[in-house]
Amino acid sequence: MNGGAAWLVVVLGWPIVGLGWLNRGGSLIKRRGFLVAGGLGVLAATGSGVGLVEAQVLPGKVPLDRALGRCGDTPPMPAEHADVREETFRSQARGRDVRMVVATPPGAAAWLPVVIALHGWGGDARSVLGQALDRYLAQAAARGVPPFALVGIDGGSAYWHPRASGDDPQRMITDEVLPRLRRRGLRTERIGVLGWSMGGYGALLLGQALGPSRVGAIVASSPAVFSSYDDARATNARAFDDAGDFTRHDVRKALGRLRSIPAWVDCGRSDPFTEAAKRIRAGLDAPAGGLFGGCHDGAYWRRRAPAQLAFLGRNLA
Repeated sequence: MNGGAAWLVVVLGWPIVGLGWLNRGGSLIKRRGFLVAGGLGVLAATGSGVGLVEAQVLPGKVPLDRALGRCGDTPPMPAEHADVREETFRSQARGRDVRMVVATPPGAAAWLPVVIALHGWGGDARSVLGQALDRYLAQAAARGVPPFALVGIDGGSAYWHPRASGDDPQRMITDEVLPRLRRRGLRTERIGVLGWSMGGYGALLLGQALGPSRVGAIVASSPAVFSSYDDARATNARAFDDAGDFTRHDVRKALGRLRSIPAWVDCGRSDPFTEAAKRIRAGLDAPAGGLFGGCHDGAYWRRRAPAQLAFLGRNLA
C-alpha cells in the first residue's frame, strides 16, 4: 500500500473509506478519520465483517468503536474542590520559562507526599486541571484516601526525555521541580508519578531512571509506547530524534527496573496502544489496573482517575 494513498475496503457491501495511510504493521492509523458509509447499524448486525475489524484483520477498529459508541461518556465533574497554586520559573534544563501547578486537598496538612503528573502530547502543566484531576484529588481525600500533592508541569513536546536540542524535561523534574517542592515543605524523598498517553510513557521512563528508592508508585494510563522507531516516526515524527534516541529510551527493555515499584498500567480496549499496554503489563510483577472499555481520550482518563488516585494515595501513605 503506497503512503498517502486513500484506500477502500468493502465489507459485505458496505464501503469503509479511510483517509490517509497505515504504518507498516497496520496496527496504527496515521490519520484516524473515517467515513463509514451508509447503515453502520446494519454493518454491525452482519457480524462477520465487523468481526474481521474487531480482530484487526481489517483496519479501523478504533474509529469503528468510536462510531459505535464504545468509547464511553465523560463522567460528571466531582463537586469537591482542591487548593490550586500556579507559578512560573526559569528552567535551565529546558532552556525556557515553565509553569507548575500544585493541587492539594482542602485543608491538608503540610509535609504531604508528592505525585508528579506528566501530561500527554500537546498538553501542559494546566492539563491536570483540564482533566479535573484537582477535583478528583479533593474527592479522593474526602473519601478517605491518604492525601498528597498533585503537581503538573510543562513538559513540552520532548516526550519526557532528554533531546538533542538540549531540552530535558526529565532533568527539570529531578533537578529543579523536586527541590522547589521540598523547599515549600512537601515530601520529595519518595514520590509518585502519574501520566497519560505521552505522559504514561514518561511515567514509566522516570520510574526506571529513579528506581524504587525514589519512586513509591507509578500510574501509566494509556502509555504511548511504540513497537519500533519506524512505528514512532510514522505516528509522531517528533517523539524521538532518531533511531538511537528511541533505543536509548525504549521503556520495554528496562521493565525489570520497575518490578519492585507498585505500578498501575491501564488502557482502553479501543485504544491504538492496547497491545503495547498488554506487553508492558506482562513484563511487570502483578501490576494494578488492566484493560477497560474506552478509547484514547479524556473521557476514558477521567473514568480511571478515582481508582488511580486511590492507588497512589495508598502506596505513598
